[in-house]
Parts: sequence; structure tokens; C-alpha cells
Amino acid sequence: MSLRHAHSPYLYNKSYLLAAGSAVLLLICSIVVNWYAGIYATERASSSVTDIILSNTRAYDVDWVFIYGAIIFWGFIVTLCVHDPKLLPFTFASIALFVLIRSVFISLTHIGPFPTAVPLDSDILNKFSFGGDLFFSGHTGLPFLVALIFWKRPLLRMLFLSAAGLFGVVVLLAHLHYTIDVLSAFFITYSIFHIAELLFKKERKIFYQGI
Repeated sequence: MSLRHAHSPYLYNKSYLLAAGSAVLLLICSIVVNWYAGIYATERASSSVTDIILSNTRAYDVDWVFIYGAIIFWGFIVTLCVHDPKLLPFTFASIALFVLIRSVFISLTHIGPFPTAVPLDSDILNKFSFGGDLFFSGHTGLPFLVALIFWKRPLLRMLFLSAAGLFGVVVLLAHLHYTIDVLSAFFITYSIFHIAELLFKKERKIFYQGI
């Protein structure tokens, strides 16, 4: 079966197109909100604080994993949703909710970055990571969220859980996040996932059953 033939039922289904379009629009809006929240938090960032791990370890230059790992992660998610359109509405809507809620958190918490944080060598990522947008770690939380979304697919579940663990270690090694940013991401993200299940019931049904 060709990819075009597999996609045709979704391309002509108004209910699906509305759900998918709404999810994409919500994700775009959440990224815009995150942009301004990051700028706001960074402008008002206070001094750094001590950290039980960062204060006792040196910083490692692993920003290439932080940068290119994130690009690969997003590319893989988009590829999954393009290959299987029924995954798109709930996945994108849940990620959008995650970004929106994180935007609220970083707007409320203005702790400055740890003084030994490794500077990011990427003009692209620097546009989305401002330095004061720390609590909680998006690099850790997003893969964990996607792992929860794809929990019934063991291979993908393990892949995304591994990515969450890898990114959690990387941001600590590079001193890009405080320990509490990483640990709290798992607990907050778990709550976000269940909120998404309540808010996006139609999208969740499409995810599991198709149209």
C-alpha cells in the first residue's frame, strides 16, 4: 500500500482535518508563548544558586548532544506522525499543552543559570533557549511525555524513555539545568499527560482507533 493511499482517508475526513489542524495551530501558539516566556524569565533572572550535583562536578562540553539530539528527536516525532497520520492530533496537542504549561512555570521561576553552564554553540537553538528558562527541563520532559503517549508500543516506549534519561544526564553534565529541573520534569510531565488525556479525548481516540 502506497503512502498516498494510506493517507487518503485522513486527507478527506473533515473531523480528522479539524483535529489535526487544531493541534498544529495549538502547537504553533504554544511555541510563540514559550518564546516570550523565555525572554521574560531571562530578563528577570536572579543570581544562580548552589546545587548538590552541579556544585560538586565540573561542566562537560556535550552541547552537541543537547543541540543535535533535540533536532533528531523532533525530526523523528514528525516522521512518525507523517507516516501514520492518526498519531498527529493527540501527539501534537499533548506537546503543545506541555509547552504551554512549561511556559507558565518558567515565567514564575527566575533563577539564573549556573555559572559554569556550557554556552550553546548554535544560533538556531539559542533562539529557543534563553538561559533563564530553566524550570522545568524541556529536554527531559518532552521525551518522557512522548514515551507516555506511545506507552503501548514497547519499542518506542523504551526509545523515548532512554532519550529522556540521556537528555537528563546531558543537561546536568553541561550544567545547563539544575538537578531539580531534571527530576521535577518527570513528575510534572506525568501530570501533563493525564491532563492531555482529559482535554483531548477525541484526539486520543483517533490515536488508538484511527478514523
